[in-house]
Amino acid sequence: MTSTPDGASAVSALQSKIQGDLNTARKAQDKNAVLLLGTILADIKNRRIEAKRELTDIEVSDVLRKGIKRRRESIEMYDKAARVDLADRERAEVTALEAYLPANVSDDEIRSAIKKVIAEGATNIGGVMGKVTPMFKGRSEGSTISRIAKEELSSPS
Repeated sequence: MTSTPDGASAVSALQSKIQGDLNTARKAQDKNAVLLLGTILADIKNRRIEAKRELTDIEVSDVLRKGIKRRRESIEMYDKAARVDLADRERAEVTALEAYLPANVSDDEIRSAIKKVIAEGATNIGGVMGKVTPMFKGRSEGSTISRIAKEELSSPS
C-alpha cells in the first residue's frame, strides 16, 4: 500500500487491476465478467469498510481466496444435484479469480517448512499451523497447509 502526497492511502495494485478489468469487461459487454468482478469489488469494499482503511494486496488476495472457496463449495453442491451447467459456470469463475492471485507455493516447499517446525518442537496441529501459516500468507490456502501438516504429524519420523 502506498501513500499519496496528502497522506491518504492509495488503493492496492491488485484492486486497481480488478477495477480496470471490470471497466474493460463493461466496454466489451461481457456480462459474466462484469457480474463476477463487480461482486468481488463489492466484497473488497465491504472488507475495506470493516477495516476502516484501504486494503493491502495481501488482504485483497484474502478476499479473492474467500470468493474462490465459496464458489468451490457451490461446485460441490451443484455436482451433487447434477446441475452441470451451474457447476461449470462456477468453475469458470474460480479460474478467472485464480488468475489474480500470486502463484501458489509448491507442496514440497510447504512440507519442508512443516518438517522444520516439527523438528523445532511443534507437536500438534495448532502449533504447526500457527508457525507455518504466516510464512505462506497469501500464497497458499490454509486447507493445503493443514492437510500437509496432518500428514507430517501422523507419519512416523
